[in-house]
Amino acid sequence: MSRRVVILGAGPAGLAAAQAALARGAEVTVLDEGERAGGQFWRHHDGLTDPRMQHQWSRFERLRGALQRARVHEQASVWHVEADGGLRVHAHIGPADSTDRAALTVDADALVIATGAHDRALPVPGWTLPGVVTAGAAQALAKRDGVTPGRRTVVAGAGPFLLPVAASIGLAGGTVAEVVEAVGRAAIMRGWGRAPWQLAGSAGKAGELAEYVGDLLRHRTPYRFGSAVTRIHGDRAVEAVTVQRIDADWRPIPGTERTIECDSVALGHGFTPRLEAAIQAGCAISPERFVAVDDRQATNVPGVFAAGEVTGIAGADAALAEGAVAGFVAAGGALGDPRLRRILDARRRMHAFAERLATHAIRPGWTAWLDDDTIVCRCESVTRARIAEYADASSRGMRLATRAGLGACQGRTCGRSVEALVAASVDYDHRPVLSSIRIGELAGLHDHRTPHQEQE
Repeated sequence: MSRRVVILGAGPAGLAAAQAALARGAEVTVLDEGERAGGQFWRHHDGLTDPRMQHQWSRFERLRGALQRARVHEQASVWHVEADGGLRVHAHIGPADSTDRAALTVDADALVIATGAHDRALPVPGWTLPGVVTAGAAQALAKRDGVTPGRRTVVAGAGPFLLPVAASIGLAGGTVAEVVEAVGRAAIMRGWGRAPWQLAGSAGKAGELAEYVGDLLRHRTPYRFGSAVTRIHGDRAVEAVTVQRIDADWRPIPGTERTIECDSVALGHGFTPRLEAAIQAGCAISPERFVAVDDRQATNVPGVFAAGEVTGIAGADAALAEGAVAGFVAAGGALGDPRLRRILDARRRMHAFAERLATHAIRPGWTAWLDDDTIVCRCESVTRARIAEYADASSRGMRLATRAGLGACQGRTCGRSVEALVAASVDYDHRPVLSSIRIGELAGLHDHRTPHQEQE
């Protein structure tokens, strides 16, 4: 009897898991909250997406083609995962703002969590002005809709992701005024230059880097190291930014301020894994706050596997390899199967690449560029001063008193920043309901145990 494998997420990790599980003869169900498969890496829209923004597109088409043999539910909001007494996933299918979404409950023999990560943007004075977006949002606008956040954009933050974001904005017809990288040139050379032989198998990444650097040179786009956007100016919308040199701890250096005129800003300071489903399933979380897995991509919960950015930020190639391992083993395969040899080699190479990403990790000095009246929680308009007032309260007390993280995003945007300001864990990742769901939808649920059946 074939195993029932449920996969949460249809980005690179989820798609690779589905293909591998199907190849093992499993009965596969894929649940993805997006309008179409691909995740952020292969975000697209037929007729609008510039093909030059996509990498490994032929591989995506092969993976998408494999889904024809699976049950695929797009625009699926998973709101509850059960792992006691069997694996069961509850979701609602349809646009998030729809009033007639269909309820779906799926029973599984194995669950692959490939929920990925969302990009993190550190708060900056003025970041609530219209025209400020996350770096991921800027790329999504370019890839999916063929538009830019503005005519002249400053891309700022830390990490290699700034490069494809800048390239996407340019291909969509916008101008990148400047790319601002928080890590200094010397630190980048030390971090990426050590043990270069470990990166010998990452030729594809080197090719992408050369492409992005060539794009910056063609457009004469300045790339500033060791700097940050420390203030965003404007009356009703973005008009300019202050770019300032920062030290190795990311503290602004007085007297180094420059003003750059622009009408939009794309901020990206790394990524935050989407842990909610894994935590609800009972998966152990590592000290670095990723889902802990073994060589089989298995978590501590029997039958539950995890792959992709939720287990560590390592890029699409690592996610593809991890997803293939997770899907193959979840479907009953063994890690020693010869068919996994090349995949395991690829995973090892890409993990070596991922270790260098720590070079761009957020440093604690960033809080020095905030004013007391800088809004940290955008949903509830909670300022830094308000958070500091309750910094010594309990996690629950701080949240209730300030309402930081209790708005629509439930701390997904501000949670890690709030924790940095109070120097304590506020535990925004534990949610009894994983996604927004109407009271009427909860009240209308019945017969949850019917597998693979939508309940009206």
